[in-house]
Amino acid sequence: MCAARKAAARLLSPRASTHPFSAALLLRGRAARGGSLEARLATVPHERASVLRFWVRRRRFHDARGVFDERPTRTAPVWTLTISGCARRGRYADGMRAFAEMLAEGEATPNAFVLAAVVRCCAGMGDVESGKRVHGWMLRNGVHLDVVLCNAVLDMYAKCGQFERARRVFGAMAERDAVSWNIAIGACIQSGDILGSMQLFDESPLRDTTSWNTIISGLMRSGHAADALSHLRRMAQAGVVFNHYTYSTAFVLAGMLLLPDLGRQLHGRVLIAALEGDAFVRSSLMDMYCKCGLLEAAASVFDHWSPLTRDMNFAWSTMVAGYVQNGREEEALDLFRRMLREGVAADRFTLTSVAAACANVGMVEQGRQVHGCVEKLWYKLDAPLASAIVDMYAKCGNLEDARSIFDRACTKNIAVWTSMLCSYASHGQGRIAIELFERMTAKKMTPNEITLVGVLSACSHVGLVSEGELYFKQMQEEYGIVPSIEHYNCIVDLYGRSGLLDKAKNFIEENNINHEAIVWKTLLSACRLHQHNEYAKLASEKLVQLEQCDAGSYVMLSNIYATNNKWHDTFELRVSMQERKVRKQPGRSWIHLKNTVHTFVAGDASHPQSAEIYAYLEKLVERLKEIGYTSRTDLVVHDVEDEQRETALKFHSEKLAIAFGIISTPSGTPLRIFKNLRVCEDCHEAIKYISLATGREIVVRDLYRFHHFKDASCSCEDFW
Repeated sequence: MCAARKAAARLLSPRASTHPFSAALLLRGRAARGGSLEARLATVPHERASVLRFWVRRRRFHDARGVFDERPTRTAPVWTLTISGCARRGRYADGMRAFAEMLAEGEATPNAFVLAAVVRCCAGMGDVESGKRVHGWMLRNGVHLDVVLCNAVLDMYAKCGQFERARRVFGAMAERDAVSWNIAIGACIQSGDILGSMQLFDESPLRDTTSWNTIISGLMRSGHAADALSHLRRMAQAGVVFNHYTYSTAFVLAGMLLLPDLGRQLHGRVLIAALEGDAFVRSSLMDMYCKCGLLEAAASVFDHWSPLTRDMNFAWSTMVAGYVQNGREEEALDLFRRMLREGVAADRFTLTSVAAACANVGMVEQGRQVHGCVEKLWYKLDAPLASAIVDMYAKCGNLEDARSIFDRACTKNIAVWTSMLCSYASHGQGRIAIELFERMTAKKMTPNEITLVGVLSACSHVGLVSEGELYFKQMQEEYGIVPSIEHYNCIVDLYGRSGLLDKAKNFIEENNINHEAIVWKTLLSACRLHQHNEYAKLASEKLVQLEQCDAGSYVMLSNIYATNNKWHDTFELRVSMQERKVRKQPGRSWIHLKNTVHTFVAGDASHPQSAEIYAYLEKLVERLKEIGYTSRTDLVVHDVEDEQRETALKFHSEKLAIAFGIISTPSGTPLRIFKNLRVCEDCHEAIKYISLATGREIVVRDLYRFHHFKDASCSCEDFW
């Protein structure tokens, strides 16, 4: 047996029956003249390699096959062409088979180009065991490891997650070029050794544009955005030329840090460098403007995109997502319709954004159309799509449809489970949410921070104090999740809703979260619910100190004064608001009928059917009084007569929206109302009676949760 055959035998011996280098596969491949075209091309003689290369590069495989069939002779140049071609075109398994056959045949010795290509095939397949054997074969056979071959080995170990081996290879390299340093820096970042990557970068004597791109993008992806920005500035100061990848990364960084001025400067440099035509640069530029809230600038970039190239999905997807992120859902839906009219196919990312738009404004019919689009395009309900559609149906008040999508999802990752769990929590079905959480953990799914917010919220909405305390403890001890302000606030809410105001106050102080306004708002809401004036005053004063320009804090304190007939204190507080130019956010309620959004504010007379709405509401309130409803005039914050207070309550925005829904839909039709603030106690009580008087189910989504009203009761059990 010749030396090459012995080498092949040594390489092929470990687990030969299951490895891509299987001897049986090689013999079968030779008998059948090679299973793949790339392997069969290895029989072309040296003098025809250039002709073969011409056809293969043009993917004219029929013509390449003709050249291949002329002679059976195998030569080193053809092996090189074949295996390198496999590596370049991502046909890694074919490349490995061709290499194994080359070794077994023994008529040509692998050169550095072949070996580098084989190692790239191992990296592409993520097959570190084959990579180790090829590396070992090279060492045993005394192959000269030049810098290119060493880089290939280094890259293979890095891509296969063998970071310690990569470090050893890098440390043993006699010669290093810029590529070597870049791979090593990237491997450090991948392994989580951020300090090590920065140290390597600073030590590198060969920092090129790729080096800077590697460290900046790596720091950014690892959550070290400030360090990434510092390196970007150093790169500019060093006069290193930015390429299209640099600009794309820099725009993402500017968007992440909300630095529109930096984004504009980069935009100017892109124009000077004539790189605005690059699709990915332009898409990143749009995304940066969207994240910084500059939608008009993003739209301008989009509109100037050549119609011939703007049909790429990611351009439309970026713009649609930008509108959704900035709360301009109707514009997102308009752009989506325009996209479909122009014949651009909707991809998964766009559909996910459009589903989110429908969820945010409660447009269930449009949401159903998005769902239909998913079905029509034969997209599988993968995790991101399933999560978005579950969330859409739940936020539109259709919990049953949300559960149906959840059950049908082909893959359920933690995001899908969390979406469904949080949906139950927001609809007041806390016990079902907890059951779902127990099912999820039984399947060995590890909850994340958002999952635990949903679980704790579920406990608070149904008053499960001991369960909430237990999950809060498990979150830290079993799952290693450090509580965020959202988790702390859920516990304050849990205690507050259950009337344990002392525990809520002590919890705030014990956990050093006195500086967080949200926990005092939560405590204040509980004080209003349980009529605890002492803590209410404390919470209100804290809020005014922490958020001097937040209208909600002043309004809540004003309401407490008014409820206790402290009109002088109320007046002084209102004066203070005027002096500080604090304005209360107006309450809005809306309803969707026949693809149209009808929006109302308190005392609104702008709707075309206002006269009819007000006339019906007058009669309805009289009917409600007959069956037991009494206006909560104590909630009116002005020092006026009881009759005027009752009138002020009568025409709140949610009552107007419900009245319009009743006169505009057939008897018995369920109504879905959406409100931008917390529903007030009087409206909550009135809607219970309206559901009884009209025989309708009424679903109201306010700022915090869903209320399902039916037969004079609410799903929240008057606990919200």
